[in-house]
Amino acid sequence: MSAARPGAAGEPGATSAKRSMETRALGRLGWPVSAVGYGMWSMGGDVSGWTGGKDEEHRAALEEAVVRGCNFFDTAWIYGRGHSESLLGELRGAHPSRKLYCATKLPPKDRHWPSKRESRLEDVFPSDHIKEYTEKSLKNLGVDCIDLLQFHVWEDGWAHDHRWQRTISDLKSQGLVVGVGISVNRWEPWNGIETLRTGLIDTVQVIYNIFDQAP
Repeated sequence: MSAARPGAAGEPGATSAKRSMETRALGRLGWPVSAVGYGMWSMGGDVSGWTGGKDEEHRAALEEAVVRGCNFFDTAWIYGRGHSESLLGELRGAHPSRKLYCATKLPPKDRHWPSKRESRLEDVFPSDHIKEYTEKSLKNLGVDCIDLLQFHVWEDGWAHDHRWQRTISDLKSQGLVVGVGISVNRWEPWNGIETLRTGLIDTVQVIYNIFDQAP
């Protein structure tokens, strides 16, 4: 919102003004996050399967998102093997007075996307792997605590396995993580229902965008 009058996108003089944006309560966490979040997969570069982007363009786009009122940014370690996380860390450091929510994701140890019904938790998210990549993400983001840590793949058959439950509880008790989420496989909204019943999951991420709006 401009100090003089409301600044809407496309209006003269609105480019440098802070835009207002609708907010939504995020899952069980209740955080007031912007209705439009910023997904940072493409900022991982060539190793993430994206070409043509430059970091200076990425930084400019992220800054513009903040100007327009975006306060929720979703990344993952696998997006550039930490590079996308580092760019988000820079952005957060450049706006110390703004609350920018940072969500990232743990890569499956077997590097298989998506997981399969026969995937075993000990091959995908063993305890030491969860801890290792939490530490990597903390370092890349330049923070002491991750706002939202998500499992990048998930199988509902793992719901009641105490191994991941204990590890997540430990990370929370150590103050390294606030919220925990699961990113469910494409077109499998049911593949997380039992996990939600454990009461340990704060958010669920599904694939839903302008190109793919299947349930």
